[in-house]
Formats: sequence, C-alpha cells, structure tokens
Amino acid sequence: MKATIKEIVENDLCIGCGVCISESKSSKMILNNKGFWVPKIDNSFNEMAVKVCPFNPNPEKEVQDEDKLSDIFINNYKFKHNRIGKYNNVFVGYSNEYRETSSSGGVATYILEFLLKEKIVDHLFVVGQKDDRYGYQWISDVRDLEKISKTRYYPVNLEGLFEHINNKVGKIAIVGIPPFLKAIRLKQYYYPEYQEKIKFLIAIISGGVKGTFFTEYLAQKSGINGKFYNPEYRLKNLDSTAIDYSFGAFDSNNIFRKVRMQEVGNMWGTGMFNCTASDFSDDVTGELSDITLGDAWINPYRKDGKGHNVILTRSELADFIINEGIKRNELIIENIHIDSFIESQAGAFRHRQMAMKSRLNYFKSKNNLIPFKRKRLLENIPIEYKLVQKQRLKVRNRSIALWLKYKDAALFDNNIKNDIKTLKVYTKIYHKVQIIKKKLGIKSM
Repeated sequence: MKATIKEIVENDLCIGCGVCISESKSSKMILNNKGFWVPKIDNSFNEMAVKVCPFNPNPEKEVQDEDKLSDIFINNYKFKHNRIGKYNNVFVGYSNEYRETSSSGGVATYILEFLLKEKIVDHLFVVGQKDDRYGYQWISDVRDLEKISKTRYYPVNLEGLFEHINNKVGKIAIVGIPPFLKAIRLKQYYYPEYQEKIKFLIAIISGGVKGTFFTEYLAQKSGINGKFYNPEYRLKNLDSTAIDYSFGAFDSNNIFRKVRMQEVGNMWGTGMFNCTASDFSDDVTGELSDITLGDAWINPYRKDGKGHNVILTRSELADFIINEGIKRNELIIENIHIDSFIESQAGAFRHRQMAMKSRLNYFKSKNNLIPFKRKRLLENIPIEYKLVQKQRLKVRNRSIALWLKYKDAALFDNNIKNDIKTLKVYTKIYHKVQIIKKKLGIKSM
C-alpha cells in the first residue's frame, strides 16, 4: 500500500525539504510545534508528491535508492566505495579568501563564486540570512556571497526552488544536505527539463537537521533571555582547535552574546533537537552531488582553529573547479587517501549506516511507517551499540518534549541530565568493549 504525504509527516519521516509542495496546488511549508518545517496537509497533493519525497516508503524500482539514482546522474566516475558511492578524487584544504569568514575552510563559498564568475551558472539557490533568521534564497550577483559564507544550524526548506525556477533564465547551482539533494534528483528524473537547468549540486555533510528549539536553547545558554537576532553557529577560535567554536547572537539591546559549544555539551552525539527523519538518511556524503564538502575532523587538520574542508568530487566539472583553484593559488589543497576521508566522518558512518537496521527494527516494533533503505547497508550491530542507539532516540525525543514544556534552559538541563548521563555511560561501555574486542582480534565497529 502506497503512503501519502500526510502519513509520511505523521510518522516523522518528513525531513522538511519542501519538494512535495511543488506537486501541490495550494499547500505550503509551515513550522510545526516541534520547530521543524513540514508541508501543510490539504487535498491538493497528487501522487507525484510522494514520488519526489526522499523518504518514500514505496519508491519506484528505477529510483528506489541512492544507488539507482547515481546510475542515472553520476557518470564518468573513477572509483566506487561501499560507504560513499561513486567518486573521482579526495582532497583536504581551504580557500585563501574565504577561510577566515567561513565555518570551516571556505571551499563552498569559493566554488559558488567560481561558478558565478566563470558564468558556469547564472543563479545560486543557497541558504543565507533571511530577516533575522535564515532560509534559502536566490543569488545571482557575486557581491551577495558574503551573506551565505557560514554554516547555519537552522531549519530551512526548498519550497522556493521549484516555485520560481521556471522564471529564472539560465542555469542553477544548489547547496544542500544529502536528503534535499535526493529530492532534487527525483524531481529531475520525473521532470527531465530540470536536468539541464540544474547544473551543479554541492552536498554538505551534516550531523542532522536541528529544529528551531536548538537555536532557542543556545540563545539562552549564551545569556539571552527573550528575543534574539542573527544567530551565529560556528564562531571560530583561531588560537584553539577546529572543534572549539562558539554560538552567538544579538539580544534585544543589540548586545552580542556567545557561549562556547564545549561548555554546552555534545549536541550532535546526543541527537538533541534533531529531526527524526534525519536518522533515516543512510547517505552520509551526498552521493548524488557533483561535489561533497565537510569538516576535516582528523589530525592534523582538526588541531587548526582556522578550519579545513574535506572534499570529494564526483564530476568532471567539480575536478576542473578544484584544479583551477589550485593553479591560481586560490585554494590550498592536497590529496588524501579515501580512508582518511572516511575517518573524518567516522561517527556519521557508524550512526547513519551501521546502526540503520537497528533503528528500522525499533520503528517497526512501534508499528511506525519506515522508509525504503538500501539492503546492502543494513548491518547487525552488537548489543552495546544498540543500547547507545536506543538511549540516543530517547534523548532526542525527550529534548523536544522538555523544551515544549519548559522553554527554559535551566529547567531543561535539570530534567534531561539523567538521560544524558545514561547515554554517556552506555557510550563509554561501547568504546571499552570495542577496545577489548580489538585486543582479542574480534571484529569491532
């Protein structure tokens, strides 16, 4: 039985991409009471709305997963890897011009500038400042790139993409997280006219989709009580390591306040304020993109507070841009081994791919609708990691419920601390068991 958009939303499988809205006559994207974008359910959705959904439980065989879609859209590749799909080259480095003003190495902003300056595309559809928060917007002038040069952990959607794309003359480049790009590829498959129109896709490796509660919580932790404006999520400490960054925002008196993220705790490993659907994306690296960018969470690069990007190319155009940047001395880039790239995102691979089967089984046990997933990535995990996964789900769900109840950081922290403590204990047990297994020559994760 085919699922409807309403059922996908009700079962927390909506990632908030908004591509389904392009198949509706009257619906729009709205923020739900949990701080996530979802489509407003009405009777105007047709069957195509589900077909372009990246978490469709019953996709057509030809486009049922990232492997099938990559066979359609990723050509002329050199290598193929079980974890990351097809690729050409793997790099690490930064942009001379944009490193200082970017969250990591500034390579994304450099690529966008190159695409516009060289007239490879005419328009960008990217996340930037929108009023006092953030959202996708159209950019056609290189001078406007300063609006988009940092990572924003704020919920956004692609609603405006297909609403206006037909009015845009020329070609388009889009930046997005893997599930968003999958939805775009599905749209291109069913509407081939967009295959030429959308020229270049940039994937950003992400630890999840955070709701608005995440920003509200961090604003209070920074010392703001009440309204806040222009939040910044990745304020670098140039004298420290890459992981030692801060959150900051302006309060109602226009005073900028900030808090070090290391003082707040592990907001990514715990899954707090994460969208449920993001846990069901087994595509860590944006397998359907032209190029993938992430943070270089490996030595020696993570020791440098200025920031580095890991880079993975999948198209001739992507390789051309990187090589030109190197020739012009605009990019400081070096090749790295694929194993180093995978190590830089080790936690994401463990969680998103290795533990996927465990989460699917858990949702099945609750009689929840589940998305179609690649069987080759469904693995059995040991009991010690299942405990981590189950507790992480609990922390994520509790974080949303508690913030809905209190909207107060102090009360929130007091009520969730035992759940966090339990997760830390399970995680320590997991790591200790892995060490023992390695010493005994037993396969470990």
